Amino acid sequence: MRVVASAREVLEKKGLKIITYAIFTVVSSFSSCGFTPNNENMAIFSNNSGLLLIILPQLLVGNTLYPSCFRFFICFCGKFVRKHEMDYLLKSEVSKIGYAHLLPSMQSRLLLLTVFGFIGLQLILFCAMDCNSSLMDGMNGYQKFVGSLFQVVNSRHTGETVVNLAAVAPAVLVLFVVMMYLPPYTSFLPPQYNEDHAPQVDCGNQMTMSKRIMDNILFSQLSYLVIFVIAICITERRSMVEDPLNFNVLNIVVEVVSAYGNVGFSTGYSCELQLHPHGSCTDKYYGFAGKWSDQGKAILIVVMFYGRLKKFNMHGGKAWKIA
Repeated sequence: MRVVASAREVLEKKGLKIITYAIFTVVSSFSSCGFTPNNENMAIFSNNSGLLLIILPQLLVGNTLYPSCFRFFICFCGKFVRKHEMDYLLKSEVSKIGYAHLLPSMQSRLLLLTVFGFIGLQLILFCAMDCNSSLMDGMNGYQKFVGSLFQVVNSRHTGETVVNLAAVAPAVLVLFVVMMYLPPYTSFLPPQYNEDHAPQVDCGNQMTMSKRIMDNILFSQLSYLVIFVIAICITERRSMVEDPLNFNVLNIVVEVVSAYGNVGFSTGYSCELQLHPHGSCTDKYYGFAGKWSDQGKAILIVVMFYGRLKKFNMHGGKAWKIA
């Protein structure tokens, strides 16, 4: 904050202490929480490209690139501290170590390429659709590029935003939905690699009856998301009729998938989009779900819990075959 003078001036105008804001933002960004101690999130720093570039590595290292950076750190330490433990961590199988974030060497490299591939894809589409729109008025070319890069990196489970998501092009929002749905360690793995490193299953252990029943009942994660979206559309059906520009299906899908991926993206609510304006309506800095009914909010809470526990249902829906 002290290096970027323009960002320091913004905080001083809002009466926020620099050290408190810096510590809070660093911890929140690294842990993919997405919280900021101000109402506008990172939108107030949309023109402060230096600050955004400082935060970007924290977003990546604390989430999607954590396994790759962790393995690189072990390799780096092994150059100076030649201990048996370093070789053991690098050469042993993940199942023996018992730490799921330490991925094999090849998978760590492919994860690195996949993450930057996803970022590049989003950046190209975002720049093509929104860089010249009113969404980024008042920014020069460099600020637009850094702001776009910051926005697309946050679509993978961090949720900090510098633009109004409600004004983002629908095509970009759909791509954000896909990115939010993907687990953080999604990577491209060749079939040969998957087969060579597939865990060996002991065929002698027969499945219990309860396990078989659960495998047949469980749906895939995507199926549950569809069910959640339908349920919220039912609870918010009156608002969808009276206020269709705010309460549209795409905004609801963004909110649900964002909750599932624990991202925190929200299109918000705009009083200007009301077909029948209410004089008491004022725009406030909270998410779209703030305008939902209590039933809709309760369902969204369930979605957030399901998103945190999704690893226990990674193989659901196997009983369903689409022919």
